[in-house]
Amino acid sequence: MDNSSQIKVSGKEYFPTLTGVRAIAAYMVFIHHHNPFTVDRFGQTFPGYLGELHIGVTLFFVLSGFLISYRYYEWKNVQFRKYMINRVARIYPVYFALTTLTFIVQYFRGGSDLHGSIISYILNITFLRGFSDVYKFSGIAQGWSLTVEETFYILAPLLFYVVRKKLPNILLLPVALLTFGAILCEVFLRLDYYGVWGSYDFMLGYTFFGRCTEFIIGMGLALYLKKKGIPQLRSKFITYLGFTVILISIGIMYSVKGGYEYGIIHPLGRTVNNFLMPLFGIAVFYYGLLTERTLIGRCLGSRLFILLGKSSYVFYLIHMGFVELYIKEVYNNFVVLFIILNILSILIFKYFEEPMNNYIRRKFR
Repeated sequence: MDNSSQIKVSGKEYFPTLTGVRAIAAYMVFIHHHNPFTVDRFGQTFPGYLGELHIGVTLFFVLSGFLISYRYYEWKNVQFRKYMINRVARIYPVYFALTTLTFIVQYFRGGSDLHGSIISYILNITFLRGFSDVYKFSGIAQGWSLTVEETFYILAPLLFYVVRKKLPNILLLPVALLTFGAILCEVFLRLDYYGVWGSYDFMLGYTFFGRCTEFIIGMGLALYLKKKGIPQLRSKFITYLGFTVILISIGIMYSVKGGYEYGIIHPLGRTVNNFLMPLFGIAVFYYGLLTERTLIGRCLGSRLFILLGKSSYVFYLIHMGFVELYIKEVYNNFVVLFIILNILSILIFKYFEEPMNNYIRRKFR
């Protein structure tokens, strides 16, 4: 198959343009958290629009659904132990190291309660904090999304089994998962236990069951391409169509924000972010990147963006927290912060994340 968007590495399909997307998604979240455009200087609209770039998380979720499904859907050919080792090797070492450092720094700088810090630390390193509305932003605040990812990784074999039994079941999965999430809300709201499943807003915004449509849309794209193959199209329409829908979706979320902090909190904004944009924007954009030769695709598939994409997980983890705070204490400048974070991310990826990933895969296989 002559397609520059798909190559094989060690017998596995690898999509360089989608690796570049990971960098863009991480940078969106970075701008969302460190918006350099103030209302005083630029008015309401532009800073408000950039405030909705939390959609970088949505790009990640759809991408995870696609990649995991494309690689592991034929579950009978994959060992569960090997699959979980690969997932742990990819996610856990750098997360554990940075989380541990974060709690050490927070304790010595803030003088926080030791007992409370230990409980919070345990919830963080086990990913359980992502199930609590109280603890979701503790430790590495943005790490709540990893609980969502890990829940998908664990449930993926079951989801694949259900869909392999009958392909139309993929349309019922969101209904079943959202219903299960609502049932958990009803149970835990009565218990009022440390914010676990603390509200419907929490369930819909911060758990896999509320965000399941994003992963399942990625899964649907993967199954479609596995069945039809990945053609090389001459058009450039699909990529730019998906990209345009994403931009319009951000605008819709900003326009419905009203009194909310962000548009995603509004019911319509949440519908756009969790369902409409992933289906009509992100999935279409990914399909275009995989099938068309465009300027966007060439940029995202370049060596620079592949490197930035590979180090984007570290960038995502350090763009908020003690690393970012230390940099800002010396250089309180958006551009300098962005450059230094990228340099640190590449170094940590090259000399810690990648070696640990390879070591764990070799050791436990």
